[in-house]
Amino acid sequence: MQTDAPGEIPAPTPSPDHRAARPARSRRTTRPGGGPSLLAPGAARDPYRLYRMLREEHPLSYDAPLGAWLISRYDDVVTALTGPEFTGFPHDGAPRGGPAPLGLCHGSTRCLPRDRYTVVTGFVPRRLAERVERTAYVLARRIAGRRQADLVEEFCHWLPAGTGPFRSPLRTGDGAPADEGPCTRHTGLRETALASFLANLLDDPDLLAALRVEPTLAGRAWTESMRRDPPVQVVLRRTLTEVTLSGGTLPARAPVACLIGSAGRDPERFAAPDVFDPFRRDQADATTGPAGCPAVVLGRLEAEQGLRALLDAMPRLRWADGFRPAATGLLTRGPRSLLVRPG
Repeated sequence: MQTDAPGEIPAPTPSPDHRAARPARSRRTTRPGGGPSLLAPGAARDPYRLYRMLREEHPLSYDAPLGAWLISRYDDVVTALTGPEFTGFPHDGAPRGGPAPLGLCHGSTRCLPRDRYTVVTGFVPRRLAERVERTAYVLARRIAGRRQADLVEEFCHWLPAGTGPFRSPLRTGDGAPADEGPCTRHTGLRETALASFLANLLDDPDLLAALRVEPTLAGRAWTESMRRDPPVQVVLRRTLTEVTLSGGTLPARAPVACLIGSAGRDPERFAAPDVFDPFRRDQADATTGPAGCPAVVLGRLEAEQGLRALLDAMPRLRWADGFRPAATGLLTRGPRSLLVRPG
């Protein structure tokens, strides 16, 4: 990540149809350095407040301390993650048009677009699912008899670590097996995502009760948690050519910080975006990561099996008295502690 702004980067050119396309939003002209910086004091304590200001008043601005352009609106971020005008940063580390390092994916070139793969037998090998389920139940039963436990330290950390090596069920176009790449070797993002997922569910006892009756709802809850509280808040990309977005025009070969945490709470894309609602009709998985990435598949599996194991072992699972979870971090974000009464 650069620390100084390249001197040749010009100001963005305001998009001519910006006012017509976004009538409810600010018509302020974007200029370099005109918006707040991600590195400003206090930004990490409440980034969502900063994101709101950027979406409304500075949808495209140059962050000099960060050394990158900031984009914060959902449509703009999706364009930067998937459009052929963007590539990896600082090098062409990801193929044009994706995958960007996103969600639980580290952006390995081995995670190619899905049409380059042939699914072998189901998307997740049965042995892998059984291993995740077994690990989750062992961890849950160890916690069940205690008066109080920290799910981050005693469950979220060990479930991804205990899953073991992953061999992709996919094959490349020439029939060769696709190995796991770097994504599944790093478990920290899956740990953080799982912690946020459990925190969102524990905040809603009625939803937990519904999940006991209908476990298949866990998939929708996982997608919603990845939207509202993504473990990766910022993804770096680079433009190959000039690109016009809702707030203006990015110059060619410019570093761009895609604010994933902001895009998932854009009110022009999601109704009541700050509310955790697995039943929402406007769910989207554009910011959860490439569908063919092993870590994306594995993270969802760990969330679903982990939740089932916890609820089976601890039917009265709830927050410890007086405890409220607090997320921390700027580039990656999630709760560092989840104190519960197993029940």
